[in-house]
Amino acid sequence: MKDKEAKSLTKQLTRYAKVGGVVGKLATKLASQRYLGVRLDKEKHAAEIRAALGSIKGPLMKVAQLSATIPDLLPDEYAQELMHLQSNAPPMGWLFVKRRMAAELKQDWQKNFIEFDKEATRAASLGQVHKAKIKNDDIVACKLQYPDMASAVSADLSQLKMIFSIYQSYNKAIKTDEVYKEITDRLKEELDYEREKKLMAVFRNIFSNINFVHVPKTYDKLSTKRLLTMSWLDGEPILNFKKSPKETRNTLAANMYKAWYKPFFEYGVLHGDPHLGNYSVQKKDLSINIYDFGCMRIFNGNFIQGVIDLYFALQEKDNSKAIHAYEQWGFTDITKEKLKVLNKWAGFLYSPLMEDKVQKIQESDSGIYGAQIASEVHQELKKLGGVKPPKEFVFMDRAAVGLGSVFMHLKAEVNWYRIFHELIEDFNSKKLMQNQQKALNLANLSI
Repeated sequence: MKDKEAKSLTKQLTRYAKVGGVVGKLATKLASQRYLGVRLDKEKHAAEIRAALGSIKGPLMKVAQLSATIPDLLPDEYAQELMHLQSNAPPMGWLFVKRRMAAELKQDWQKNFIEFDKEATRAASLGQVHKAKIKNDDIVACKLQYPDMASAVSADLSQLKMIFSIYQSYNKAIKTDEVYKEITDRLKEELDYEREKKLMAVFRNIFSNINFVHVPKTYDKLSTKRLLTMSWLDGEPILNFKKSPKETRNTLAANMYKAWYKPFFEYGVLHGDPHLGNYSVQKKDLSINIYDFGCMRIFNGNFIQGVIDLYFALQEKDNSKAIHAYEQWGFTDITKEKLKVLNKWAGFLYSPLMEDKVQKIQESDSGIYGAQIASEVHQELKKLGGVKPPKEFVFMDRAAVGLGSVFMHLKAEVNWYRIFHELIEDFNSKKLMQNQQKALNLANLSI
């Protein structure tokens, strides 16, 4: 046991050394600017951080992407750069892959496959995917986790905590305690492919009678806690459709919106990472393939009720109803001034849903979705002593910002009001919890 602990500690220390230079550089420069008055070229420094993180395989890169989409968590210059980080890392070589596959499926693992591509189809922050053919001629995707990711997660989260504490020490607009806890919980869950397999079963159940969303089926005998084998779904990147006819782009946007929010409003389950690599489009009918189910958030009925109540509170300009909605979300100590600022951000996110008309998700087509409003909200919260977002807010906000960016890329013009109202018209908190429990039970998943 001691040997195992020592080995884990060694791996964590190695990881600290690897990422410490990046984080240390960030810490030193930000502190120098704050306390010594050293002028910092934030744009140049942010580009350096992005380049350094892009070369490090592991969770810190994923966390950087996430952090960039949470309004006001990092300076604007860093958020702009980190938004462009891609989950593409140099893949493991074939000899390494063979050893990892043997560790998961035993030495004779290759007998399970007729074909197994030596080159990874996709290499991301926590693992890579290989295309293969199994004995019944099914084409499958084998998602293989990189070794020692548990150590990497532990080390990287410590570095993330340092980044948050440094920034928060002189910029108190957003209190990061709950944000950090949420990122920690979700990242650790992402390492468990058995849990992801169960979540895929939940989504297959949700979309079993829907033809515009496809969820891969899984192969239990070829899956472990760190290997997930699933059916191969062919599709094209959504950005390939940026120059398609308007009708095509609008259909895609509507399908994406429903693919993300049907599970949310009917089952209290949200895919928290609408990253461009996590889905594709089937060209024949513009249906959506969803691939990665590691970053999921399960909500209770009261939280979802709060999301709906806030919509109607904003529509009716009812501040008392808005305060109640925020409290259902988990916000506390909402003063009159803070309510006004929170409503500014919420008003932006809800604005496309307010009127029964065809419109863009945002009038401006430039920059990060919501960047200008987020900046204004940030400055106002700073003056008021800051706000502590509840942990449930993190990935809901992440999904809204991520999807908004997709809709901006597509230049989609859709009647968001009607789609939203179709999703919530039969909402009932008790019914949602019943749906959720049934879906989780069928997948043998507990929360």
